[in-house]
Amino acid sequence: MGGLEGKAPDGRVKIGAQRKSVAREYAEALLFAVVLVFFLRAFVIQAFRIPSGSMENTLLVGDFLFVNKFLYGPKIPFTNYRLPGIRDPKPGDIIVFKAPIDDEKDFIKRCIAVGGQTVEVRHKQFYVDGVALNEPYVIHSDPRDIGYPRDEFGPFKVPPGYLFMAGDNRDDSSDSRYWGPLNADRIKGKAIFLYFSWDHDKHFPRFSRFFDLVK
Repeated sequence: MGGLEGKAPDGRVKIGAQRKSVAREYAEALLFAVVLVFFLRAFVIQAFRIPSGSMENTLLVGDFLFVNKFLYGPKIPFTNYRLPGIRDPKPGDIIVFKAPIDDEKDFIKRCIAVGGQTVEVRHKQFYVDGVALNEPYVIHSDPRDIGYPRDEFGPFKVPPGYLFMAGDNRDDSSDSRYWGPLNADRIKGKAIFLYFSWDHDKHFPRFSRFFDLVK
């Protein structure tokens, strides 16, 4: 009685105690890593994969990217409360958000206009507040003008607290022309860079796209 637990009578640490100490250190390190990953994923950065061609050729099917959740203000998990962000979304930002009609899916589109601005499409050309947008990244896979809403739209004034979103592959994108403006509360974050890209047709990585900035 009264001796130091885990030590032999001569003062040496018992092997069993050493093993328990090492196991505890590993467990604590693992717990810290899990908490850190959860914190980063919830509040700072999250990985996403591109499943469709609606943002071609800016983003390709098989691209894997990181999204900055901190910029616009991350949501606290399991609540509807959003922390303050660094800035609000602005036209030109490529944004990941909850799909308007399905909370289980995520979409990625380019912000065309914000609350208070007026969007119009005439013969496939987008206008914001009457000014034609210069969009060198946009592609049109279908030369036809099939009218409303794909190629002729608006004018439509975006309500406060909402965004008008569109895919860069304008003839093959389900976006605000079809389902209306996006409630900014559904935003997850801004796409920042690719970390991997896989070409499903060639079954080979697209090494040239690794670490490309998304813009």
